[in-house]
Amino acid sequence: MNKRNFSTLSYFSHISDIFFFLCGIIMLSSEIWKQFALTFTLGGGSYNWWYFPFQLCSIPMYILLAYPWLRHKNARLTILAFLMCYCLLGGIAVFADTSGLHYPLPALTIHSYLWHILLIIIGFTAGFTYICTLRSDKEKTLFSRTLFSAFPLRPFLYSTLLYLSCCLIAELLNLSLDKFGTINMFYINPDYRMQQVIFRNLLPFLGNTGVILLYIASTVLGAFLFFLLWKLVWRLSLRSRSGRGRRF
Repeated sequence: MNKRNFSTLSYFSHISDIFFFLCGIIMLSSEIWKQFALTFTLGGGSYNWWYFPFQLCSIPMYILLAYPWLRHKNARLTILAFLMCYCLLGGIAVFADTSGLHYPLPALTIHSYLWHILLIIIGFTAGFTYICTLRSDKEKTLFSRTLFSAFPLRPFLYSTLLYLSCCLIAELLNLSLDKFGTINMFYINPDYRMQQVIFRNLLPFLGNTGVILLYIASTVLGAFLFFLLWKLVWRLSLRSRSGRGRRF
C-alpha cells in the first residue's frame, strides 16, 4: 500500500479503527469517572495530583482517540508499535506488584484491574494489526523476498521517541506541579524515592537519579524485547503462509 492510497482511506475504514477508538472512548469515560470518584468520594472535594492521568498506562487513552484520524502510514505504524510494545509492557508489568491497583473504594480497584487487562488486549490487537498492515503493504508491491520478510525497526524507534517525549513531559509536570501536592508521573520524580519493585532495591547502590535512569532504560529494553517477539510472530506467520502455498 503506497502512501497516497493509504492517505485517501476513509476514516474508520478498518475494524481496528473502530476497536481502538471505542477503547479510547471507554478509557476516557472511565477515567473521568475515576477522577470524580477520587476527588469527591475519597478526597472530599480536594484534588490529589498523584492521580493525574499521565502515566505510561494512561498514554494509550490519548493516542487511541487520535489513531483513527491519522492518515500517514508511518504515523499509524508508530502508534501501533507503541501499543504493541510499551502499552503491552505496561499492562503486563503492573501485575508484578498489584499494590498500586488497590483503592479504599472497591469500584476503583475493579476499574484498575480492568484497565490493565484492557491494555493487554489492546497491545495484542495492535500487534496483529501491525502485522496485517505490513502484509497488506508488501502484497501490493512487486514481489521481493527481502521486502516481504522485512519487519521494519523504524516504527519502534519512533515509538521509543514518543515514550521518551512522554517521560520528558511527565518530568516537567512533576517539577511544575510538585508545589500543589504529591505528584509522581511515570514514577520518575527526583523528589521521591523510587518505589517500583526491584528498582527500589537498587537505591543504595545507584542513588535515586541513577535508578530513575535505569528504570527508563529498562522500560525501553523491555519494550524492545516485545518488539522482537512480534518479529518472531511475523516470521512464523510468513513460514506458515509459504508452507500452505507450496502445498497448493
